[in-house]
Amino acid sequence: MTGMNRRTLLRAATLTGAAAATGLAGGLVAATSAAAAEAVNGPWLVSVGWGVLQVDPGRTTPRGLLDDGNHAKASPDGRYVAWVNTAWSGDGTLLPYVAVYDRVTGQRRTLLADPPGVLYGAPTWSPDGKEIALVTGAQEDTLIAVDVATGGTRVLVQGHSMRDPDWSRDGSMIVMQWRSRSEGLQLRVLEVATGTVRRLYAPQAGERINSPVFTPDSQRVVFCTTRWYPDLPVNNQSLASVRLGGTGLKQLTDEPRFYLSPVFSPDGRYCAALSIPPENEYPDGGNIIVSTSGFGEPWWVPGDEYDDSSRLDWARAI
Repeated sequence: MTGMNRRTLLRAATLTGAAAATGLAGGLVAATSAAAAEAVNGPWLVSVGWGVLQVDPGRTTPRGLLDDGNHAKASPDGRYVAWVNTAWSGDGTLLPYVAVYDRVTGQRRTLLADPPGVLYGAPTWSPDGKEIALVTGAQEDTLIAVDVATGGTRVLVQGHSMRDPDWSRDGSMIVMQWRSRSEGLQLRVLEVATGTVRRLYAPQAGERINSPVFTPDSQRVVFCTTRWYPDLPVNNQSLASVRLGGTGLKQLTDEPRFYLSPVFSPDGRYCAALSIPPENEYPDGGNIIVSTSGFGEPWWVPGDEYDDSSRLDWARAI
């Protein structure tokens, strides 16, 4: 085992849930099987446009978790999954909704249900698990918080188009993609206590940005960007980070590749994203790529490709 490099050990832990894992600053450290399985091997929730898959620790083949809806996100304790649906049927049996699924009991509970035409964006949980925040409104211009216990709502901010909110682990902020009527596309941060919204990052001309998430210490924001390989027609969406003050832009991935929906492990030691394996001749399906939180030595989680996937989540094991 001492002759194996760190990446090989991580890949072995991904496949088997073995008790080998790496430390963040070089060298090997021992861990229990349960810790390795949680840190290196999910459970993963993969939203595939119409339904949600779950990949269990020690497995590479997903199982169906939810048969409709999209944008699933697990609660901080891992027990519940919030997800949304914006489709509807002519006979009224399916309407737009926001719901919560209990991973222990299998029960599902609808929090919001509205007539056709109402839009719901990707939900994000408050760190205490009491609320979820998501974008709604016909123009996707209202960020609301929904009380998980009662279904009651409160408006956090409105008036501009927003997408992909992420609640910081310290509970004080929500970052989102924001389209200003006067300044165009950017990332902005909402201070939850005061309602103050400030600009975090403004892209260059032609640059696309999406999927912002806070680092576990709530001091930086990681996001996807086309900034560094603008001439590539495909496989061009790198990971970058920026400090809360808007300074210190950093490229986190050092080769042309398509990344989507970055997410940190519950213990904060690793970061995963959806990406396209280099052997894919036709990039019509993605897989899961993982690295340490320092974004070195990435490795692939082997298994099925996820066509039309829109969101990855790294749930806490229950």
